[in-house]
Amino acid sequence: MFASNSTLYFQNLSPTLCPCPIPKTWTRGVQVLGYNYKMELYHVLNRGVDKRAVVLDDEDRVRFLHDLFVFNDREPALNFDLPARRDQTVSRKLLVLLHAFCLMDNHYHLLLSEAQEKGIPLFIQKLNMGYAKYFNKKYERSGVLWQGPSKKILIKRDAHFLYLPYYIHLNPLDYSHPEWRQGGVKEPEKALRYLREYRWSSHLDYLGEKNFPSLTEREFLASIIGTRERYKKEIASIITNSELAAGNTTIE
Repeated sequence: MFASNSTLYFQNLSPTLCPCPIPKTWTRGVQVLGYNYKMELYHVLNRGVDKRAVVLDDEDRVRFLHDLFVFNDREPALNFDLPARRDQTVSRKLLVLLHAFCLMDNHYHLLLSEAQEKGIPLFIQKLNMGYAKYFNKKYERSGVLWQGPSKKILIKRDAHFLYLPYYIHLNPLDYSHPEWRQGGVKEPEKALRYLREYRWSSHLDYLGEKNFPSLTEREFLASIIGTRERYKKEIASIITNSELAAGNTTIE
């Protein structure tokens, strides 16, 4: 595991500073397992231009997750160098509810719903532009960082919804067990250990281990995923069963 003192000032914020209510505005309700949550769920993803890496070290990864937190606010973000940017007591007017995420070397996955009307496009614009500005300045480059506008996929089917959180959290296995995408993992315990060592997703928080708890609203998904043991069992089933893993081909 990575060091816990890596400037992750936001990881232990009190939930009262990050209120995550069920959205009061929406365009239409979405039926999930027969329940109308009166919100739309979207799978949002983007990749580096020409599939280039968008994070090169842990400082970049921390900065991207910091941006997930700070740019999820209706108000403009302050300059990063200003102390108020890192003030833990400042409440936010959320644009989106982030239900799950995973940051990879050259792309990201987010599971979002809107906390206010048109919150997703505004949040993604702020996130992509803000992080690209940081990256270009640090690495003395210019030009676009992302391959284009983020892909935003509305979740319409129960099967898609039920599989997606696992898919998002399983992405890091591309680095250690790429055969997971065909359900070909022979030693699932090793794969599960690798996922626990990968900090840059919401996986650990859904296991009940505080990693970046202030970034996500987990109550909604947790009610579907169930207990820690059930969650681990489902992951093991997906990465070892070719029929279950076949869902990968329809996610993106």
